[in-house]
Parts: sequence; C-alpha cells; structure tokens
Amino acid sequence: MTRTGLNRRDFIGTLGGAAASGALCAVLPESLLAHAAGSETLKVGLIGCGGRGTGAAMDALCADPGAVLWSAGDAFADRLDSCLRHLSEEAAARDEESGGSSWRDRLQVSEDRRFVGLDAYQRVIDSGVDVVLLATAPVFRPIHLRAAVDAGKHVFCEKPVAVDAAGVRSVLDSALVAAGKGLSLVSGFCWRSSLAERATMQRVHDGDIGALRAVYTTYNTDGFPAPKPRKPEWSEMEFKLRNWHYFTAFSGDHIVEQACHAIDWIAWAMRDRPPVRCTAVGGREVRPDLPETGNIFDHFAITYEYDDGARAFHMCRHWPNSANDNSAYLIGEEGFADMHVWTPSHSIRASGRPEWKYDGPRNNMYRAEHEELFASIRTGAARNDGERMALSTLMAIMGRMAAYTGKVVTWQQAMTSTEDLAPKTWTWGDCPTDPVARPGITKLL
Repeated sequence: MTRTGLNRRDFIGTLGGAAASGALCAVLPESLLAHAAGSETLKVGLIGCGGRGTGAAMDALCADPGAVLWSAGDAFADRLDSCLRHLSEEAAARDEESGGSSWRDRLQVSEDRRFVGLDAYQRVIDSGVDVVLLATAPVFRPIHLRAAVDAGKHVFCEKPVAVDAAGVRSVLDSALVAAGKGLSLVSGFCWRSSLAERATMQRVHDGDIGALRAVYTTYNTDGFPAPKPRKPEWSEMEFKLRNWHYFTAFSGDHIVEQACHAIDWIAWAMRDRPPVRCTAVGGREVRPDLPETGNIFDHFAITYEYDDGARAFHMCRHWPNSANDNSAYLIGEEGFADMHVWTPSHSIRASGRPEWKYDGPRNNMYRAEHEELFASIRTGAARNDGERMALSTLMAIMGRMAAYTGKVVTWQQAMTSTEDLAPKTWTWGDCPTDPVARPGITKLL
C-alpha cells in the first residue's frame, strides 16, 4: 500500500484499462485546473542542464506557446551557464527570423532562479514551477521524481528512470503518487511518440504478422562522448559525475542508459508484458582501462524468455570503427516486420499480402513527447507513463544483471533485487568505485 491509498495491483489494473491510448487518464483535482484552459502560462523548471536537458527545454517551449522556462538547476555551474547561453542564442535566432521578441520573452530564468549544486533539483521544484523536466544522470531520477510528485508537479521524466531495482521500485511508487494527485508523468522513451514506429507497432498488434514469436533489436554504436580526465581540483564525486556515462552506479551501464530504447521496443511489441527470465553475455573488450572510462562493459547480448514460449534477443555494443545499427526485427507466425530507424524505413511482409511500407508523415518524436505532456495538462486529463517506463528500464537492468553475474535472472529476482547502486551520501567527497564485473564471480543480489 502506498501513501495514495492505491496498491500496485490497483494501479496496474487501472493502467490496463487505458491501454488503448497508452496513458492513464484521471480528472485533475480542482487545485490543478488553473492551467487546463489553454491560455495560462505554464512555468517550466529544468533539472539537469546537459545536452539532453537543453534539448528538452527547447522542445517544451516549442510544444506549448504558453510555456516559459522559469528556473533551471544543475550540479555544475558551467553546465547551467552553457545551457542557458545555448537557449538564449536559439531564442535570439528564432526572434530574428520572425522579427519579434517572443522567444526571448519566454526565457525567464532570472539570476535568483539559477541553482547549482547537488540540491539544485529541490530548489527548482520549490521555485514556483508547474512542470519539471528531469534530465540528469539516471541515478538521480528516482530521487528527483519523488520530490517532484510530492510537491504536486507535472513531470517529463527522461529515460532510463533508474539504474537498479531499488530505483525502479521507488519510481513505481512515485507513479502511484502522481496518479493519486492527477499529475501528468510523461516518459522519455521517445520512439513511442514517433508516428512511423506507432504505425508499425499498431499493425503488429493488429495481427498483420500473426502471433508474435520473436523480436530482435540492436543498439550498436561507437560509444559515449569522450571521457574527461580528472582535474586536480575535482573531488572523487565530481570526477564521476563529470564522467557519469562510464560508471554503472550513475548510468546503469550503456545497456540501461542508451540501449534501453531498443529494449523498450521489445516491451512495446510484447504489449508491455514482462519476460519470465533472461540470460546474457557481456564484457569489456575494447574500452580502454582508464580512470575516466569507469567500470562499464562495452558489449551485451541478451535473451529474454516469455511465458508463451516467445523469445526476444537484444545486442548492443560500443566498438569504434565498427558497423553501427539500431534496428528491430519482429517475427510472427505469418510474417515479419522491420524497423530501421536510422535509415529510416519500416516494412511488413506477410504471407498472401502485399508488402507494406510506411510512407506517412514523420514527426519530431522529442517534440511530440512534450506536446503530449502539455496537451494532457491543458485538457485536464492526466497522462501517466509510470508503469511502462519503469518496467522497460527494469528489463534493461535485468539484462545487465545477467551479463554481470553470468546467472539466469528471473523477472521476480530482478523486481525484488536488493542491489542499490546509489552512493550512500550525496556530498562532494569520496565515492568508491566497484570493480569491473566478472561473470561467474560477481554476485547476484
């Protein structure tokens, strides 16, 4: 039982009733109806001012003409300054094209609403905002989401939503709190907002390839942004946060932080039905062993097993100078569906039917996420992606757990795992690093 009086089974049942729209709808309480009419200003707070956060802020402003950026916060002053400078330049360019000043007028982050430090998230939440954008390193997501929904804020929550099972359980509870308060909680699993992917998945769900028997997805890339060698003035905590992609405790490893998009395709294709178990391999084949490259692997391959005998397979890797690919292949009893999202091309081939190729409109899926968030606020029908964004994240986490340990990991083991990777204290000091995992030696918690 959670503080809202709803238990998790109640929540899942409610969400299932809204499966056709992909969102949980609830009537907003009267205290939140002030912005439902469509003309009132919505004050947006940005938490996490890196590249993704900067993009999310601009997407939010583009998505709703009544949105203004009211406050912003980051652990580091240079990231905050860079973000606001970029947004100001973009706004000035748009105003120059239009001959007005409307875009610059919507950047209202005064000096007293620019927050720096590990507590910046709370100060953004407390700054009088209506909506918060969560775009920090993933380890912070459960903490920041809980604080936002406790304060009654609508949320855009970037993926992944956690780095371990403890974080996933926290997010599920926060989603229940948001549902009880009628708050919108929209996920950053952006492909679900892409028109081409929606059209393809809808045809698969409608039976165009028959009963789904297998899914194979890839996320093969060169790697993350270049790591930053340690500067003498950096504490251990600052060094790791500056290189958060490369430390499992902060990113969840690249299968969780990045390849979770392709694992979300599996969850989507399977109608968000969790697998029964998974097995995996992975390792650190070509990633250089430097302090700034942390302790993450550079490749994974996962097999997910479902209760009806279906299988899903995922491969991801960070190998420079190698072939890159980000695709999904769905195999049914009567045909096949392919999604090559970087090409892009989407097709379905089934027995006795003409080949289908998507030739409809294509949208900016990042912008669409925010359009759907603000529309849900304006119409007074809250959207809640909490369940599916948590479970897609957990699928990626259980794959990492299986690869790190060499064990078969069941869904129940993943959901109840005692692994808690977050630092014990959030201070600018020491921050121990776990050794690189060794399958067969690293323990399954």
